[in-house]
Amino acid sequence: MKDFNLEGRTAVITGASRGIGLAVAQKLAQYGAQCILVSRKAESLEAAAAGIREMGLEAEAMACHTGNPDQIKDLYEKIVKNYGSLDILVNNAATNPHFGEMITAEEDVWNKTLDVNLKGPFFMIKHAVPLMKNKGAIVNVASVNAVKPGMFQGVYSATKAALVNMTQTLARELAPKGIRVNALLPGLTDTKFASAIISSDKIRNYALAQIPMGRYANPEEITGAVLYLVSDAASFTTGTSLVCDGGMLA
Repeated sequence: MKDFNLEGRTAVITGASRGIGLAVAQKLAQYGAQCILVSRKAESLEAAAAGIREMGLEAEAMACHTGNPDQIKDLYEKIVKNYGSLDILVNNAATNPHFGEMITAEEDVWNKTLDVNLKGPFFMIKHAVPLMKNKGAIVNVASVNAVKPGMFQGVYSATKAALVNMTQTLARELAPKGIRVNALLPGLTDTKFASAIISSDKIRNYALAQIPMGRYANPEEITGAVLYLVSDAASFTTGTSLVCDGGMLA
């Protein structure tokens, strides 16, 4: 248990008002972290943080659109003022505004997807690094689509592949600072984000046929991997991509 103890550590989790992000925040808080939940909508975000506090755990909501560099800068000013340092960053926020053949994607789709899925995590990391004074752990939530593009998810898949590449680059660059950077590649998970897949019998059945376990994950099933990557149990793990996909990529 000692290796997984996060007491005294401050963690930022983006996209934390629901789904995988909220489940991760709950898990890290259960293991002692002071969690800062980040998402665009203040009301739903505060409700999520309140739910964690009702469990007797530590959580604070800070609204921020992580696709907006100015809002990211403002977020970190609050973090510096309230906490002074940062130990853990989980970049979970993502978007997928285009569901269809990749060739039909317009420029605004590319801009929005790149802003949230790639530039957002980069600038979150850029501002986090100076606050990780002794050591730190960063997890970029990518997707199995980074390895095998999802049907009608070409733009999204391309940004997730780039996120994995960025993870590897930053892992090398930040290792001398004692900061570890890893990627998590979840498979199909029961979240609102994946509702376009799960709600369609045809697409869902196609996806499930590729998963040896024959089902999709619950968000809670993804959290143990994140806990490992941000904890001392993973002290010699950096630059890796940890897959949680029910065997899809096997």
